[in-house]
Amino acid sequence: MGRLTTHVLDTASGRPAAGLAITLYSADGDALTEIGRVITNDDGRGDGPLLEGDAFRPGVYELHFAAGDYLRSVGTDLPEPAFLEVVPIRFGIADADAHYHVPLLISPYGYSTYRGS
Repeated sequence: MGRLTTHVLDTASGRPAAGLAITLYSADGDALTEIGRVITNDDGRGDGPLLEGDAFRPGVYELHFAAGDYLRSVGTDLPEPAFLEVVPIRFGIADADAHYHVPLLISPYGYSTYRGS
C-alpha cells in the first residue's frame, strides 16, 4: 500500500526542524480541503505517514509548512514580515501503491524540495 511522508531539515542550523507545523490539503483547482495536521518530531518528521491506507488516493495535494513560526521559535532573527512565512508545496499522487516522500530543506531566505524515497 502507498503512503505519504515528509521530512524537514533546517539548512541554516544543520539540524532537523523539530516543532514545525505542517498542514496537508487535498486540492481541487483553487479549492483546498484540509486533510490533517502534524508537528514534526525531534528528527524533523511526523510520527507516522501523513496519508496511508484507504485515505491514500491519486490526486493533487498541498503541504503547507509553517516556516516563519518555526524559525521564530528557534530564535532566528527575521524581518517583519518574514520573507518565508508559509511554504506551500503542491504535488500530485498518481500511483496509489507507491511511497511518496516530500522533504523540505528550509532556511530564512530559501527552500528546496524534491521527491524523495
